[in-house]
Amino acid sequence: MVLLLLAGCDVPGVYRPARPAGGGPFTFYVSPEGDDRNDGMSSEKPWRSLDHANTVHFRPGDRLRLKGGERFRGSVTLEEGEAGSSTQPVVIESYGVGRATIVPRGASGITVHNTAGVEIRNVSLVGDHKALREGVGIAFRNSLLGTRRLDHVRITNVEARGFQNGISVGTEEGAVAGYSDVRITDASVHDNLEAGLVFYGPRFEAARPAYAHDDLRIEGVRAYSNTGDPQSDQRNTGSGIVLGSVRNATVVRSVAHDNGSKSAAAAEEGPEGIWVYDSTRVVLENNTSYHNRTGSRVDGGGFGLDNNVSHSVMQYNLAYGNDGPGFLVYSGQPTGAHRNNIVRFNMSWDDARKLPEYGGIVAYGSRLKNLDVYHNTVVMRTEGLASVEAAGNRPPALRLQDGMADVRVHNNIFATDGGPLVESSSAYSPDSLRLQGNDYFSTGDWSLWWGARRFTTLDGWRAASRQEMLEGDPTGSAEDPCLRGLAAPISDLAGAENLVPDCENGVPVGLGPQAMGVDLGPFDYFGNRLPTTLMVGAVQPRTADRGAL
Repeated sequence: MVLLLLAGCDVPGVYRPARPAGGGPFTFYVSPEGDDRNDGMSSEKPWRSLDHANTVHFRPGDRLRLKGGERFRGSVTLEEGEAGSSTQPVVIESYGVGRATIVPRGASGITVHNTAGVEIRNVSLVGDHKALREGVGIAFRNSLLGTRRLDHVRITNVEARGFQNGISVGTEEGAVAGYSDVRITDASVHDNLEAGLVFYGPRFEAARPAYAHDDLRIEGVRAYSNTGDPQSDQRNTGSGIVLGSVRNATVVRSVAHDNGSKSAAAAEEGPEGIWVYDSTRVVLENNTSYHNRTGSRVDGGGFGLDNNVSHSVMQYNLAYGNDGPGFLVYSGQPTGAHRNNIVRFNMSWDDARKLPEYGGIVAYGSRLKNLDVYHNTVVMRTEGLASVEAAGNRPPALRLQDGMADVRVHNNIFATDGGPLVESSSAYSPDSLRLQGNDYFSTGDWSLWWGARRFTTLDGWRAASRQEMLEGDPTGSAEDPCLRGLAAPISDLAGAENLVPDCENGVPVGLGPQAMGVDLGPFDYFGNRLPTTLMVGAVQPRTADRGAL
């Protein structure tokens, strides 16, 4: 049926078409003081409901503006054909003062299905009891067949809470391509059931690696109090930020904390603060992940490069007070796809609080190869461990498990208060795993486990293992790195400054970049350019020669 408009007058009881005929792009307004019989094209004549706004077929450049500071029941959905572009995106945003809040009825808040060229700005999304198990705050889904990714997604200055997932970007069954050119910035995703922010795609095939999503930047995201599902023991729940099936992605200046507290006790996989799986060329940098939990006996760590991750880097990050490892590099699948990764210039302070079977930095897995771990600072103390069991089985600063090859561990500080400095389940030869130039310091008894043997001195371990040797000369040290974090009380104010060496005579010198055989990058943890002479740990002393390498 076609509704006719009479020029120059309004006809009581007759609704206008949801979208004006011809022209555009258009800006549509919605306010609780509005009326769905208005044309919705100005803040003076807004529509009243999201249900009415959903009758619009959006076109490139259109905007849907919701009145700031107000709550709107219902959802917004964009379907295939309602596409914008990078130059003329479809925009959903607030107007006036403050954020508009979308409160869906047991469903997702904003769903974008089989389309892109979409920007979502300055809105809040709050789920109800049903949405906590069935809804997503902002959901992007691609079910289209073929290999073309949908291009241009922007999510900025949003809050999503009370959903199964806060923000979720993924493919539906049968689809292999997801989204590209994705930017998510200044978002708060908290108090959701399964995760704060998650990307996912089809099952990974090592023989033909493919990635659903490409060109991602996640910046300034705060993911916290995403509890996990105590009823879900078949998969992990309760993570902060999860990237799966992505290529060319960066997570920067983001924070994940207090996630996973209610994840299932019987789950075989647990949550992490910020982690990656089935992905390549991912960089996690300048992030903080702390007080993350697990309800089971697995995971609950700060950062992770999980199954089938390649050519990726964790750098300049801080982890502390997590139930599990500060930094985990793990391959549980014998695919050979976990390779060519780097862990550098990070700090771990008092991690593995609940699970001493982990440690500050943990690397293990089947057919994991070509891993570099260098210039990290790890402090591991017994104080504050979550259980008597943990106190009797102290977590190490560095844990190494079987199954790895071509692993290099250089110029790190490993410090404990009497717990093991290193625990390796295998007595690796330097041909497959090599430690050189590290500082191993304990305020208590010096202890290091290498395979089935326990060593109480660096010299004894060096002689038996042939580790910490370079061209016949000894490397490494057991000197005090003068870290305040070895004595400072554990508190919510934990910061990187507690792990900065403060020795009058300087800290031990590490290997030079030529001896290490790696590209160090340009900076230390605090962004200072690297000096010509490298000291151990994540921070290069500010009094050192600041000449660039």
